Amino acid sequence: MTGPVLRAGLWFLAFVEVVVGTVATFAPRAFYEYVPWVDRIPPYSEHLMRDYGAMNLALALVFLVAAITMERRIVRVALGAYLLFAVPHLVFHVMHLENFTTAAAAGQTTALVIAAVLPVALLSLTFV
Repeated sequence: MTGPVLRAGLWFLAFVEVVVGTVATFAPRAFYEYVPWVDRIPPYSEHLMRDYGAMNLALALVFLVAAITMERRIVRVALGAYLLFAVPHLVFHVMHLENFTTAAAAGQTTALVIAAVLPVALLSLTFV
Protein backbone atom coordinates (compact mmCIF):
# COMPACT_ATOMS: atom_id res chain seq x y z
CA MET A 1 0.00 0.00 0.00
CA THR A 2 1.11 3.57 -0.66
CA GLY A 3 1.42 4.61 2.97
CA PRO A 4 1.62 8.38 3.45
CA VAL A 5 -1.00 9.39 0.89
CA LEU A 6 -3.39 6.65 1.92
CA ARG A 7 -2.94 7.38 5.63
CA ALA A 8 -3.49 11.11 5.05
CA GLY A 9 -6.67 10.35 3.11
CA LEU A 10 -7.94 8.11 5.90
CA TRP A 11 -7.20 10.77 8.52
CA PHE A 12 -8.98 13.37 6.37
CA LEU A 13 -12.09 11.20 6.02
CA ALA A 14 -12.01 10.40 9.75
CA PHE A 15 -11.83 14.13 10.53
CA VAL A 16 -14.76 14.92 8.23
CA GLU A 17 -16.84 12.13 9.77
CA VAL A 18 -16.04 13.27 13.33
CA VAL A 19 -16.98 16.89 12.56
CA VAL A 20 -20.17 16.04 10.66
CA GLY A 21 -21.13 13.35 13.15
CA THR A 22 -20.54 15.50 16.20
CA VAL A 23 -22.54 18.45 14.92
CA ALA A 24 -25.42 16.35 13.56
CA THR A 25 -25.62 14.24 16.73
CA PHE A 26 -25.26 16.92 19.37
CA ALA A 27 -26.61 20.00 17.55
CA PRO A 28 -29.04 18.59 14.99
CA ARG A 29 -30.94 21.85 14.47
CA ALA A 30 -27.69 23.73 13.83
CA PHE A 31 -26.58 21.03 11.39
CA TYR A 32 -29.87 21.36 9.53
CA GLU A 33 -29.91 25.15 9.48
CA TYR A 34 -26.26 26.07 8.98
CA VAL A 35 -24.61 23.32 6.96
CA PRO A 36 -24.94 24.36 3.32
CA TRP A 37 -27.70 22.59 1.40
CA VAL A 38 -28.98 20.40 4.24
CA ASP A 39 -32.07 22.55 4.83
CA ARG A 40 -33.02 22.36 1.13
CA ILE A 41 -34.59 18.94 1.69
CA PRO A 42 -37.40 19.57 4.19
CA PRO A 43 -38.89 18.78 6.59
CA TYR A 44 -36.55 18.98 9.57
CA SER A 45 -36.38 15.81 11.64
CA GLU A 46 -34.33 15.82 14.83
CA HIS A 47 -34.42 12.03 14.87
CA LEU A 48 -33.05 11.80 11.33
CA MET A 49 -30.32 14.37 12.00
CA ARG A 50 -29.19 12.58 15.18
CA ASP A 51 -29.23 9.17 13.49
CA TYR A 52 -27.22 10.55 10.58
CA GLY A 53 -24.74 12.06 13.02
CA ALA A 54 -24.35 8.84 14.99
CA MET A 55 -23.79 6.91 11.76
CA ASN A 56 -21.04 9.35 10.84
CA LEU A 57 -19.42 8.92 14.25
CA ALA A 58 -19.52 5.13 13.85
CA LEU A 59 -17.87 5.41 10.45
CA ALA A 60 -15.30 7.80 11.93
CA LEU A 61 -14.28 5.06 14.38
CA VAL A 62 -13.68 2.66 11.50
CA PHE A 63 -11.58 5.29 9.70
CA LEU A 64 -9.58 6.00 12.85
CA VAL A 65 -8.77 2.31 13.32
CA ALA A 66 -7.84 2.06 9.62
CA ALA A 67 -5.60 5.14 9.77
CA ILE A 68 -3.86 3.98 12.95
CA THR A 69 -3.34 0.34 11.99
CA MET A 70 -3.07 0.67 8.18
CA GLU A 71 -4.13 -2.97 8.04
CA ARG A 72 -5.17 -3.56 4.43
CA ARG A 73 -8.45 -5.34 5.20
CA ILE A 74 -9.63 -2.66 7.65
CA VAL A 75 -8.62 0.11 5.24
CA ARG A 76 -10.61 -1.53 2.46
CA VAL A 77 -13.63 -2.09 4.70
CA ALA A 78 -13.57 1.56 5.83
CA LEU A 79 -13.37 2.86 2.28
CA GLY A 80 -15.95 0.37 1.04
CA ALA A 81 -18.36 1.33 3.82
CA TYR A 82 -17.93 4.98 2.98
CA LEU A 83 -18.62 4.29 -0.70
CA LEU A 84 -21.81 2.46 0.23
CA PHE A 85 -22.94 5.74 1.74
CA ALA A 86 -21.37 8.26 -0.65
CA VAL A 87 -22.66 6.88 -3.95
CA PRO A 88 -26.38 6.64 -3.04
CA HIS A 89 -26.05 9.99 -1.25
CA LEU A 90 -24.70 11.56 -4.44
CA VAL A 91 -27.40 9.93 -6.59
CA PHE A 92 -30.19 11.13 -4.28
CA HIS A 93 -28.98 14.71 -4.26
CA VAL A 94 -28.38 14.85 -8.01
CA MET A 95 -31.99 13.73 -8.50
CA HIS A 96 -33.34 16.38 -6.09
CA LEU A 97 -31.91 19.69 -7.22
CA GLU A 98 -35.24 21.47 -7.77
CA ASN A 99 -34.94 23.67 -4.64
CA PHE A 100 -31.42 24.85 -5.49
CA THR A 101 -30.00 27.78 -7.35
CA THR A 102 -27.67 26.82 -10.17
CA ALA A 103 -24.65 27.81 -8.09
CA ALA A 104 -25.84 25.85 -5.04
CA ALA A 105 -26.62 22.80 -7.18
CA ALA A 106 -23.17 22.96 -8.77
CA GLY A 107 -21.46 23.40 -5.40
CA GLN A 108 -23.32 20.57 -3.73
CA THR A 109 -22.86 18.21 -6.67
CA THR A 110 -19.14 18.99 -6.88
CA ALA A 111 -18.65 18.32 -3.16
CA LEU A 112 -20.58 15.06 -3.33
CA VAL A 113 -18.72 13.86 -6.45
CA ILE A 114 -15.42 14.50 -4.64
CA ALA A 115 -16.79 12.62 -1.63
CA ALA A 116 -17.49 9.62 -3.88
CA VAL A 117 -14.29 9.78 -5.96
CA LEU A 118 -11.83 10.25 -3.08
CA PRO A 119 -12.48 6.84 -1.47
CA VAL A 120 -12.22 5.17 -4.89
CA ALA A 121 -8.82 6.80 -5.41
CA LEU A 122 -7.70 5.78 -1.92
CA LEU A 123 -9.03 2.26 -2.38
CA SER A 124 -6.96 1.94 -5.56
CA LEU A 125 -3.85 2.62 -3.47
CA THR A 126 -4.52 -0.53 -1.46
CA PHE A 127 -3.77 -2.61 -4.55
CA VAL A 128 -0.32 -1.08 -5.13
